[in-house]
Amino acid sequence: MTAPGVRTALAISPHLDDAVFSAGGVLALLARRGWHVRVVTCFTASVDDPCPFALSTQLDKGLSADVDYMALRRAEDHAAQEKLGLLAPIHLPLPEAPHRGYNSPRELFMPPHRDDRAAAELPRLLRRHLQFADLVLAPQAIGNHLDHVITAQAVAAEAPPSRTVWWRDMPYAAHAPNPDSGSSRGERSETSEVTCDIGAVLADKAAAAQCYTTQLGFQFGGPDRATEKLSSAARSEAIRTRALHAYVEVVRAGPHARRLLEESKRLEADHKERQPGVDC
Repeated sequence: MTAPGVRTALAISPHLDDAVFSAGGVLALLARRGWHVRVVTCFTASVDDPCPFALSTQLDKGLSADVDYMALRRAEDHAAQEKLGLLAPIHLPLPEAPHRGYNSPRELFMPPHRDDRAAAELPRLLRRHLQFADLVLAPQAIGNHLDHVITAQAVAAEAPPSRTVWWRDMPYAAHAPNPDSGSSRGERSETSEVTCDIGAVLADKAAAAQCYTTQLGFQFGGPDRATEKLSSAARSEAIRTRALHAYVEVVRAGPHARRLLEESKRLEADHKERQPGVDC
């Protein structure tokens, strides 16, 4: 039970690491301001007999076939959430796309198979978690990874638009100059970009990202480069949005969700015409 007067934020992450890589700074700031913040990750189930493509995703990281790769990643996620000061994460029992019949990297960025039940099951699994959240954070699905698309669509179907904030999926967003590239997946047209100064929590985000040891080589080129690349991405977002701050994360939010964010931390909005920012 949440204490009276304490607001709750729920981040809906497709995979074990997406919320931290994309919106870890916003989540850390909310937690610092007294919010109860929790990450729900959609595709986390272990599979006893993975297909060759699914098995390759752990073999190419130096993990033997007898390792429960997803159990290892769930443990990494618990450690990462603790670094950010969040509540214990929730892991939903859906398998990742390579365990659902997608047999190549190319298929991960194509429309879902007709027999893939994840799109029908995920809204039901999320419903009971979403109904009590004051603020919901979810991916825009920039990059078109099908698990991100399914997640964005499920949140759009189940979460009130007025309470939903859409993050820019990293690392895909770093290669997507169009800020509206995820708008067809769930976010409403009345949303606008909002920048959040994450300079004070950038070290916390980097420390949380370092917990995903199985992903650091694939995502960043190794653990030594993770902090550098996260800092560079936050700096690039600040430059792209002409923010007043050196390091920012960018989300899209409607008026009500933006007010909730502004009540907990000082933000500035970037529209086509630059509006005065608030010094954080």
